[in-house]
Amino acid sequence: MSPRRSYDQYCSAARALDAVGDRWTLLIVRELLAGPRRYTDLHADLPGVSTDVLASRLKDMERDGLATRRRLPPPGAAYVYELTRRGGELLPVLQALGKWGEGELGERRPTDALRAHWFALPLLRGLAGEEAEDAAGSGGAGLVEVRLDEGDFHLYVGAEDGPVYGEGPAPGEPDARLVLDADTCTAVAQGELSLLDAVRAGRIEVAGDSPLAKALREA
Repeated sequence: MSPRRSYDQYCSAARALDAVGDRWTLLIVRELLAGPRRYTDLHADLPGVSTDVLASRLKDMERDGLATRRRLPPPGAAYVYELTRRGGELLPVLQALGKWGEGELGERRPTDALRAHWFALPLLRGLAGEEAEDAAGSGGAGLVEVRLDEGDFHLYVGAEDGPVYGEGPAPGEPDARLVLDADTCTAVAQGELSLLDAVRAGRIEVAGDSPLAKALREA
């Protein structure tokens, strides 16, 4: 394994970029925020990354204590990568970067890949926003299933440990189910529309009887 490159600057921002500033590293973190992932799954959901670069970044992340690799018990018996606690602490960094980049999103280009679960972090920002938190109060945490034409995913709102989202329908009965289209998701991701305003405008259908679902409908 090659030695990690460094800016050789006695600055915490520079030290952080020593660990996560390489191309693809933060996007790998984005994928691993969904929980343990196989190498093949990571490669499929990171279109454009070469196998050599992905393998190299994962090794770097293991070395730097951001991710670990382990073998699943039978019958799976596959190797998976997952974030360490320190790797999971990059969630607010990614959220801040996503918020800063809202104005950069613009129109989707013909060459732009899209995965439904890439909307997970913008929707989590919406659900964790001040207005949404005020509306939901103590009922603001829970499991939320999101249904899009492009695919389903689920969110762990208020999660302090473990995955913050996952692909596919929620495991078990969700506290709330959101049904919306990609245009609405894009408007929320671009900062043009708040999640609660989308609910009020009828662009997001909210189902469920939990305090969280009721708070979203009644906000």
